[in-house]
Amino acid sequence: MGRADAYIGAMDIRELLLTTRRIALVGASNKPDRASFRVMRFLLERGYHVTPINPGLAGQEILGQRVVARLADAAPLDLVDVFRRSEEAGAVMDEAVALGARAVWLQLGVVDEAAAARARARGVTVVMDRCPVIEWAPAGLPDRVAVT
Repeated sequence: MGRADAYIGAMDIRELLLTTRRIALVGASNKPDRASFRVMRFLLERGYHVTPINPGLAGQEILGQRVVARLADAAPLDLVDVFRRSEEAGAVMDEAVALGARAVWLQLGVVDEAAAARARARGVTVVMDRCPVIEWAPAGLPDRVAVT
């Protein structure tokens, strides 16, 4: 397969996204031209509860959602979506696992095999080098998820 996340397929992604309710988005931006902004908007439009994480923007709002400084401030966590460089992603993944996240999603170009192995060893689902916007249609997901 050659992909960093060869462990997870389209059906696993479908199940993950159908069972997720709360997403913490690490590296959120208030700039509409940034990928994190566009992905956050996409997830909100699909019905997810998204908490943006960015210490520099804490207390402000992005797309109507209050920004928090730390991942711990977004708990409880279903899925943590990470927009950080690969060399910074491992620490975020470790923190997400420690806080009880059931899944961590590293965006396109972001890979940390060692952190992924640690997370998987603790039963956490890991997706790397992928984007939920791109994966949505191939996974056969509906326009909106039923979030309660």
